[in-house]
Amino acid sequence: MSRHHFFRRLRTWLIAGLVVWLPLAITYFVLDLAVGLMDRTLVLIPPAYRPENLLGFRIPGLGILLTFAVLLVTGVLAANLVGRRLVQLGESILKRIPFVRSVYTAAKNFAEVLLGDTGQSFKKVLLIEYPRKGLYVLAFQTSSHLEEIQYRTDADVVCVFVPTTPNPTSGFIVMVPRDELIELDMSVDEALKMIVSLGIVVPSWQRLDDVPALAKVRPPA
Repeated sequence: MSRHHFFRRLRTWLIAGLVVWLPLAITYFVLDLAVGLMDRTLVLIPPAYRPENLLGFRIPGLGILLTFAVLLVTGVLAANLVGRRLVQLGESILKRIPFVRSVYTAAKNFAEVLLGDTGQSFKKVLLIEYPRKGLYVLAFQTSSHLEEIQYRTDADVVCVFVPTTPNPTSGFIVMVPRDELIELDMSVDEALKMIVSLGIVVPSWQRLDDVPALAKVRPPA
């Protein structure tokens, strides 16, 4: 075996090892970070009643149960009339603080877009020609009711969010005519995986050969 062939094979083995261990390391790091952050919710419990003081040892991940309980109780309270009034009161206070107002409003709007069940925001994966004809990018529909913009442009445009790679939380919005949108069958999760993986992870799709080409382009309603 020549030296060149040996180093080539050695490089192949190292890459294969990285492919196995790197995803495991990243997964462990993310889970460890998430569990550590949730464990910090235990500071809400008085020191005398914390598990490490009662049992004499720390139980990793116990904060997950407390976080779930806090979220559940908060959701139950926010869903009734009294809870909504309290939330509105708290928001009105936050909105009077200059810097906090802008950060809180932006974070709340983004959370409502991602987690809300109403509307069509982030419910459809689209393909648009951008930045010029012949080049395509993945995008997510965010809004189709753009009264002033549609009036000023005299066009039925839809607002779409074009995420950046590999960080899909950043990006920009583009107003695209409805008849130039191509709706894809892939889910939002599949599209996000494709974006994060730099296009390496492509979702499987069964082509319908008996469907005319024009019927495959379905502008969203």
